Amino acid sequence: MNTEIMIEKIQSGEFDSKLLDVYVDDKLLDYQKSRYVEAIRRFEEIYEPGEAKIFSAPGRSEVGGNHTDHQHGTVLAASINLDSIGIVRATNDNVIRLVSDEYEEIVISLDDILLKQEEKETTTALIKGVVSGFLNRQYGVGGFSAFVTSDVLIGAGLSSSAAFESLIGTILSGLYNNMSVSAIDIAIIGQYAENIYFGKPCGLMDQMACSVGNLVYIDFENPSKPIVEKVEVDMEQYGYSLCITDTKGSHADLTDEYAAVPKEMKLVAKHFGQDVLRGITAQDILKNIVALRSEFGDRSVLRALHFVNENERVGQEVTALKKGDFEQFLYNVKASGDSSYKYLQNVYANSDVNCQNVSVALATSDVVLGENGVSRVHGGGFAGTIQAFVKNSHVDEYKKNMDLIFGAGSCSDLRIRKYGGIQII
Repeated sequence: MNTEIMIEKIQSGEFDSKLLDVYVDDKLLDYQKSRYVEAIRRFEEIYEPGEAKIFSAPGRSEVGGNHTDHQHGTVLAASINLDSIGIVRATNDNVIRLVSDEYEEIVISLDDILLKQEEKETTTALIKGVVSGFLNRQYGVGGFSAFVTSDVLIGAGLSSSAAFESLIGTILSGLYNNMSVSAIDIAIIGQYAENIYFGKPCGLMDQMACSVGNLVYIDFENPSKPIVEKVEVDMEQYGYSLCITDTKGSHADLTDEYAAVPKEMKLVAKHFGQDVLRGITAQDILKNIVALRSEFGDRSVLRALHFVNENERVGQEVTALKKGDFEQFLYNVKASGDSSYKYLQNVYANSDVNCQNVSVALATSDVVLGENGVSRVHGGGFAGTIQAFVKNSHVDEYKKNMDLIFGAGSCSDLRIRKYGGIQII
């Protein structure tokens, strides 16, 4: 569609139903329309008016399975109604040109997509990695020009990089493969791009949730061939919103804290002759608890118990959602948060007990929400964000209290989006 016609149709309301279907919250309609029009105009400024397409890939929120994936466990994650969008035009010069928000243009010749050490941890590396992943699987690739903008919160555990990888994969699927590349393949390719080209040893949960859409259950018992199941849930039916609060805690100097979690879990697994904890039961741990405490210390044992119970809890969450028992689902969300706090112990860093932003956010949530919702630590923990499922009628009060403590705009009122990577127009 011509970009000028796109703008006319968006402004006239012709795409209102489509945008509402994607972004769920009718309060966001005017914002999204303005955002799309502004993005198209930026594309026109950079690459001239003319034919183009619009693609979208969402951010994600972990719902269940806190620190389980690295032990070959199970997770439950959701795509959210914050996303990366790309205004895109296919070109025939075998070159990708991309401008992301206010950054300088990236130019990549598809004749040179080799991994380069000096490009690690750059957007160029992510794009090259996705292209390489497509070629490895014999999918079509080609040049394009794109303006990309994202409202996925950076540093809030919502996976802005995975959203971008999924967006690039969706663009290539749409332009050169008739949208035939599966969401699962796009996720695996995104992980490959981040692991190999970008240089970050992430798991697959982020990319899978961004690519597949809605709630997605993932079983990593065989990490090279994870079992993926989309769980269709309409939260509006239950009258709840998903709120994410950025507690403004710094992630600086927390590398050792994060690394200690899988390290300590694997020490316990090694006692049982395994590399990871999957397959070990709580009874196994309790029968050996004296030796485990003596050999590895109490925190390792507690973290192992967290994994075992959390891994089972994910399945209980999925079962509750399939039965339509939202109260039981919320019970398990709260139990997940309690286990992360008491056993996994990733709510604050032991090296700085006077700085407990996440603890304060959880305590405030308990007081403010009462029977109107539940909260838990979100993502890796130690600093950063918390997640809360809040009754729609109580969202404004909850946001007011969280913003009062952590600053205006700290609490985001989100919805679970039913689509992963898609073509919008």
